[in-house]
Amino acid sequence: MRRLLLALPFALLPLAMAHAADGHDHDHQHGSLEPHEHGVGTLNVALDGQTLELDLDGPAINLLGFEHIATTDADKAKVNSARTQLENPLALFSLPKAAECAVEAQELESPLFEAAPEEAAATQTEHHHNDIEAHYAFTCAKPEALKTLDLTQFFKTFPGTHKIKAQLIGDSGQKGSELTPKSPSLTF
Repeated sequence: MRRLLLALPFALLPLAMAHAADGHDHDHQHGSLEPHEHGVGTLNVALDGQTLELDLDGPAINLLGFEHIATTDADKAKVNSARTQLENPLALFSLPKAAECAVEAQELESPLFEAAPEEAAATQTEHHHNDIEAHYAFTCAKPEALKTLDLTQFFKTFPGTHKIKAQLIGDSGQKGSELTPKSPSLTF
């Protein structure tokens, strides 16, 4: 299944290139296909048999309200709170209960989660555009019941996220969608 998600960026390369060619590319990350756009994140969803995988990526400002290494107690509390919320994907991504999905694995990555604030602040002399990435793997006993993935709670929890560009690969093929607080559901 991991190979399926790894192949997703290559399948979407024409879409990314078309987006970059539209003149609205705000890429601040060298070598990145996706622009770093505040308020916007990406979500790749893959369903293969009973395995559902979600890969979420977005600017840290969407989830924290800032992108710098946390040095104050208030910023450290925001980082810890966001991490705790991201560690509960069943609350953030409302999956149909009938699908009986259970979290099998999750991984969170961000320089803001890993860095020792004193060391990172000393090496970070210019403004960096830090992202937060989350990968989740679920096993769903009844995947046929997966009709929608609802991000209403995600948008409520992280109001700095205004739009999520979602890509889905499943039994019915591949499709894309833009999710917003007013239109938060991805249909399988």
